[in-house]
Amino acid sequence: MAKSDAEVKVLGTWASPFVMRVRIALNIKSVAYEFLQERLWEGKSELLLKSNPVHRKVPVLIHGDDTICESLIIVQYIDEVWPSAPILPSDPHERATARFWAAYLDDKWFPSLRAIGMAEGEDARKAAIGQVEEGLMLLEEAFGKCSQGQAFFGKDQIGYLDITFGCFLGWLRVTEKMSGIKLLNEINTPALLKWANRFCNDAAVKDVMPETEKLAEFGKMLRGRVRATPTS
Repeated sequence: MAKSDAEVKVLGTWASPFVMRVRIALNIKSVAYEFLQERLWEGKSELLLKSNPVHRKVPVLIHGDDTICESLIIVQYIDEVWPSAPILPSDPHERATARFWAAYLDDKWFPSLRAIGMAEGEDARKAAIGQVEEGLMLLEEAFGKCSQGQAFFGKDQIGYLDITFGCFLGWLRVTEKMSGIKLLNEINTPALLKWANRFCNDAAVKDVMPETEKLAEFGKMLRGRVRATPTS
């Protein structure tokens, strides 16, 4: 049996943007998979601990007898195993650029977005909002260069950077709802605003992108559990 024909399973949670990356990539490739949902707030399953003993977190891709961890590593693995409908750019410079912005999103931008909801005090909240807005303006410029006037960062189809950034749109909308601020807007980020709508309505995305209300309620539940957890 060819490697690409082996059974595929995804360990994850419906609300995780990182898990969403894996599911979108598989959808782009038209790969059938079984989604095994973890309830991490109730404890981690034996399968998760066995599959990812180092980080003990989702997502995990189980492909036959092999396990692959870390969302962007999984996306790259999927792109290599199922080469149709390429996700990563073929051009070396474009590929390096996509990876650069992916690292920026994970290491700097998304932590700033999370900080808005976790900020203690108005000054901290305003500082986090400012960092997110600054990042979005940088990404607006990057979109113009990467898309070359087409629909996505990946030009005429969803690519690596679309997946990396687009998975955060659910939590971005929740943050907008809770803060009362439109972070994506016609004035500062008109191209990203249109891109976000195209991305969320794409066939590979729309069935895995959580509804804003449902995601907001889930976020409230998680924050409540964190507050209720003793620190010592």
